[in-house]
Amino acid sequence: MAKKTALVKQLHGITLAAKSDSNHWLMMDGSPTFGGSNASSSPKELLLMSLGGCTAMDVLPILQKKKVPITGFEINLNGNTRDEHPQVFTDIHVEYVFYGDDIDKKEIERAIELSTTKYCSVSAMLRESVKITHSYLIKSPEL
Repeated sequence: MAKKTALVKQLHGITLAAKSDSNHWLMMDGSPTFGGSNASSSPKELLLMSLGGCTAMDVLPILQKKKVPITGFEINLNGNTRDEHPQVFTDIHVEYVFYGDDIDKKEIERAIELSTTKYCSVSAMLRESVKITHSYLIKSPEL
């Protein structure tokens, strides 16, 4: 079993700096209403970004290995939260956007399936309590 560690340090109010085993610092913050200064992403925003980053780091290498001609890629994530505390995500939609010509839809669908059902650890941790849905678009390359 691999052990991971992290440090979260208060800078001012709820403005925080954090680092983990890779030793890269990351900022977190909240609204002034709660003692923050809106200087960085909130922990909940980082959770959405983590999900997007995790699945991207699966999908892109899978498609590269299959020699799918991707010229650009992005993921749009939208999540809804409960109104009452704790204001956890109730559902998250992940939209994959692929840029390129002659992209095989079956290869895209298989890469997303492998990421969401087998490889993405963030998705695996969330899916027991959050409904996660997916869609994708294939667009012509951006100029």
